[in-house]
Amino acid sequence: MSAGEAVIDVRGLTKSYGKFKALQGLDLHVERGQVHGFLGPNGAGKSTTIRVLLGLLKGDGGSAQVLGHDPWKHVVDLHRRLAYVPGDVSLWPGMTGGEAIDLLGSLRGGLDERRRADLIERFELDPSKRGRQYSKGNRQKVAIVAALSSNVELLILDEPTSGLDPLMENVFQEVIGEAKANGATVLLSSHILSEVESLADRLSIIREGAVVQTGTLADLQQGSRSTIHATLSAPVPQSALEGLSDIHVDGDRLRATVDSAEVGAAMTRLAPLGITALTVEPPSLESLFLRLYETDSTDRAAS
Repeated sequence: MSAGEAVIDVRGLTKSYGKFKALQGLDLHVERGQVHGFLGPNGAGKSTTIRVLLGLLKGDGGSAQVLGHDPWKHVVDLHRRLAYVPGDVSLWPGMTGGEAIDLLGSLRGGLDERRRADLIERFELDPSKRGRQYSKGNRQKVAIVAALSSNVELLILDEPTSGLDPLMENVFQEVIGEAKANGATVLLSSHILSEVESLADRLSIIREGAVVQTGTLADLQQGSRSTIHATLSAPVPQSALEGLSDIHVDGDRLRATVDSAEVGAAMTRLAPLGITALTVEPPSLESLFLRLYETDSTDRAAS
């Protein structure tokens, strides 16, 4: 499978639980070598989608291909080529973390021992402790080390850093970057939007069982507004505020928003006022995500 080909190709996927429609024509396309962020609130259909991709559920309609195969029909073969980290890891109570890592690795045809040792050290994991002795964060570390010690083609990560402290989250981001550099493809579902923003090449946002936005962060930022923070050495005339919204002036400080396509024009109007400090922030993934769902809630209330 070469670069540009779909490692995950989902088209028109549907799945219902009784009368509840968990997935309603979902489309998801993840190319080889990408880190693809998969976002949505609880109940949007992320976990159902992931279970279908893992071959744990069968869709009612549409199609799902993982590494070129139907995951429901080829589940055993596919699990030798992919690794999964859930958001709440359960370990065997009497088995040590090291034994669990080795067992999970054996299901995928073995581990890279050097990589295993490196990851255990970087994640500050004691592999001699038994499963019952681990905190939630350490159980996550066991699953992450097991997944990333295997030379798999696809990593499916569903809230993988749940329970990790900020230092370990940084280590996680480093090792995912290394996995991508080594050719792995990653589907990353996380509520830590800054983590997804930092790692993901492309994003898909799911709402009510269907993907409603997909593309790069730059794609999703188009048509949105940037925030300007400026410190000026001259009073701000009304003419300099043209095109700005959400304006707040406090002495020599200005905070406002502007259409991202109009940032240059706004700078031209502000420059003669003597800019002594300036930041222009494009909308973050978190602000885009919240705006999408706030808009949806407003639309629901109005209907």
